[in-house]
Amino acid sequence: QVQLVESGGGLVQAGGSLRLSCAASGRTFSTYDMGWFRQALGKEREFVAALERSGITRFADSVKGRFTISRDNAKNTVYLQMNFLKAEDTAVYYCAAKDAYLGAPYIYWGQGTQVTVSS
Repeated sequence: QVQLVESGGGLVQAGGSLRLSCAASGRTFSTYDMGWFRQALGKEREFVAALERSGITRFADSVKGRFTISRDNAKNTVYLQMNFLKAEDTAVYYCAAKDAYLGAPYIYWGQGTQVTVSS
């Protein structure tokens, strides 16, 4: 069982930066693949970024070159650094974890943190 708690959301002007953090409980954090998703008002939740246990990263096309994902296994924390933010990045951002094998679903989710980008 893993519990995830996001933090770091807030209001920022377009072009600005934010860093989201996701703190995980449990001693097996390093064994999980981690991901960030977001859901804008009235839209479906969408994939943003992933960081596999192996270190491989993936990003949605809409955030490539602007967002980075990293983790600190000693702190049981995964980060999403968001730069050059746009109004369309406004959403609730969710952290998620899954077992580290191909095709495994994300089964652990945080409660989300609101990111609002003003234009």
